[in-house]
Amino acid sequence: NHIKGVHAVASLLLAESATGFLLGLNVPDDKVPVIKTAHAEYTRRAKGDMKVEAYLTAEQRERMLTEEKGETSVPVTIHDSEGQQPIEIEMIWAWTPKRR
Repeated sequence: NHIKGVHAVASLLLAESATGFLLGLNVPDDKVPVIKTAHAEYTRRAKGDMKVEAYLTAEQRERMLTEEKGETSVPVTIHDSEGQQPIEIEMIWAWTPKRR
């Protein structure tokens, strides 16, 4: 980008993709994941390759299996090639029954 780093929205897309994929793997087939909120704080310029990690707790997974609909904050971190975390992100996902 114009400051010689990874574009800010590209970082946000990485977080949305990782958390959405994770949620999609954990909600039952009769439910659909929906992004509700994405909040990003850009703390420094991102340099080089990016590594994204997202995870769910056992409690979050259980809620997805037992609650018809709900929402949860999916923890996600992004590190750049220097091992720094250039962006702090909160991704809130919901699940709801599929429409028939």
